[in-house]
Amino acid sequence: MNIKFEPITHKGKACIAVRFSYNSALKTYLKQFPDITFSKTFGCFYIINKDKNGHKLFNYLKKRNYNVDYSSFQIKTAEPNVKSSPKSASLPELHPSRKPTFTNYVHYLEGKRYSKSTITVYSGFVFEFLRYTNSKDVNDLTEDDVRLFIEWAVRSRHYSISTHRQLVSAIKHFAVFYPDCKIDESQLTRPNKDIKLPSVLSQEEIIDLLRVTKNLKHRTVLALLYSAGLRIGELIDLRLNCFDFDRRQLFIRSGKGRKDRVVLIAESFLPLFRNYFMSYGPKVFFVENPSGGRYSAASVRKFLKNSCRLAQINKYVSPHTLRHSYATHLLENGTDLRYIQALLGHSKPETTMIYTHVAKRDLMAIHSPLDTALRELSQRDNVQQKVLLSGNL
Repeated sequence: MNIKFEPITHKGKACIAVRFSYNSALKTYLKQFPDITFSKTFGCFYIINKDKNGHKLFNYLKKRNYNVDYSSFQIKTAEPNVKSSPKSASLPELHPSRKPTFTNYVHYLEGKRYSKSTITVYSGFVFEFLRYTNSKDVNDLTEDDVRLFIEWAVRSRHYSISTHRQLVSAIKHFAVFYPDCKIDESQLTRPNKDIKLPSVLSQEEIIDLLRVTKNLKHRTVLALLYSAGLRIGELIDLRLNCFDFDRRQLFIRSGKGRKDRVVLIAESFLPLFRNYFMSYGPKVFFVENPSGGRYSAASVRKFLKNSCRLAQINKYVSPHTLRHSYATHLLENGTDLRYIQALLGHSKPETTMIYTHVAKRDLMAIHSPLDTALRELSQRDNVQQKVLLSGNL
């Protein structure tokens, strides 16, 4: 099994991408290495390139006799400060004449006040596009060049539908930013979104999850994620001054889309929070790392995964699953969709409507036509006991 280390920049940090052909045993072994995380954007595992992490991971893999190719780190990359897109080693270096265009595109995105993560993703795609079309003048680029690039990227990068849509959005922005090119952004279409129902836990599974989480900090984090329907980023950025215990309100500052919102603090959460606060004494953030800074999202995912294992929950569960569960349970308990939309911070009601497909309150009142047919058969033939499929009809 050949493994390749590649330099990438993820969320503004220098990282090491770990790439390999799919192997279940290797995947399981990698997950046991401290602070390694899987990135959906880059489609690989990665670690932050600091404190000799790469050397430690190299030795960790050599223990199992895995071959590691780290040649990408033996030469200096052409664009050390560029937040590059994943898996770009097969493309030529960006031509020097294109660097000002790329830099100005990044400034254009910053001027539109997009989030850091959006700028990172969009600029990475355009960086690849400019490298892919290196041999052609930027002013002569057309929709055909975009089409060929997208076909190459989807085929060689194995992009998901959502990543494909982001790629098209990035190039549409580039066409607006650089009107001298011949790309008509109105002709660039995104593939339709996948319509996937969110995975949710039952209320019983939520209680089981909290019961098996013995660590007080971990239990408090999971309880707040579920009881307030927070995104993982909102939890990590949450400060102590956002809590208004007198009014039982929690202020979420600059959530997704730079929107503020207010959510309710569960009464049952208050004693848990007091116990946690007296035990750990956080100073600025609701949950802090040992140095007093922001807590790691990877750490939350890690102890959530361990708690699911202890609770014998076999579903795929992420921090966002708790948010989905919060919304679904509100709907099942009779809360109006408009209030749920406000509590979740959704801009469009259509986004909130997805929970109507997984809520079971109304679905449980619907009878299968098979049950109806058997019941009518029983009544018509004056059968005293219920007609069962396991018996002789």
